[in-house]
Amino acid sequence: MKRRAGRARAWAELLRVSALLSVPGDALAGAAAAGARPGPGTLCAIGSSLCLYEAGMALNDWADRAEDAAERPHRPLPSGRITPAAALTASAALTAAGLALAARAGRPALTVATALATTVWAYDLGLKHTPAGPATMATARALDLLLGATASTTPPTRTTLPTRTAPTTPAAPTTPAAPDNGRGPTPPAGAALRGSPVRALPSALLLGAHTYAVTAVSRHETHGGSSRTPLAALALTLAVAAAASGAVPSGSPDRRTPALLPSLLAPAYARTPVTLLLHAALNPSPALTERAVGGGIRATIPLQATLAARAGSPGTALALLGLAPAARALARKVSPT
Repeated sequence: MKRRAGRARAWAELLRVSALLSVPGDALAGAAAAGARPGPGTLCAIGSSLCLYEAGMALNDWADRAEDAAERPHRPLPSGRITPAAALTASAALTAAGLALAARAGRPALTVATALATTVWAYDLGLKHTPAGPATMATARALDLLLGATASTTPPTRTTLPTRTAPTTPAAPTTPAAPDNGRGPTPPAGAALRGSPVRALPSALLLGAHTYAVTAVSRHETHGGSSRTPLAALALTLAVAAAASGAVPSGSPDRRTPALLPSLLAPAYARTPVTLLLHAALNPSPALTERAVGGGIRATIPLQATLAARAGSPGTALALLGLAPAARALARKVSPT
């Protein structure tokens, strides 16, 4: 029993399960930003995002196993609690599962998920330790939000069944066509209006900017020694908070959303990372830098809530905020970095 618990603990550390709660909000914020209500496609996007996120975590440790052996010997792979082959197999299996779930939401969602998976693998296998590393990770997170937007706005596939040929009957008199008023054809009664993933691009850029800041700081969490990077990340975080606190867009699917809500949630997003980044800038030690990275990961949740509120989905925003306490509790047991 103890051995089984130890193995479960090792996999929890490898997959950074404490950071998992920062993932579902990408799809939900994407759906809100696109002007769509969450539906079956959104659920598929959430499942796909979770799988691809965990695939990236396992692949990250597989690719960094030699470096971790020198700098983090307590990690699951260098400590021998999980074999490199098992980590690589898990990453491949999770990637396949993520793409399969995205395919259930439609071909457009699968296209975005494929781009996301490609970005994750490129980051872990080559780009992580290059100047393009932070931008690559920012792209991955932005694509994750767009995956939710695309899956939530893709119409369900309908199958047309063959019908029997009816007897020929005299044609019914037709009603004269209404004059063209310049607004185009009138949609049929009961037609559902769907959003567009293009509308989610501003939210994807804001989420990507936040991820860029966190990733840039994470490059120094092992050795510390950088005051300039935390200060730059702090400035970028404040800029993201200011942009996300704007008024509800005119195309919002929910006109009842108070315009005040985003401006209340944006400071809640910025509070934790700004404080920790300031500490890391004043004392750029590995411990404080790592704390700043962990705080930045957790701050993703209130940012997602802010973006959902800004898009006119207060219910989604409040639901996402409910994940924040659980994320903090999990972070005390398993490090998100």
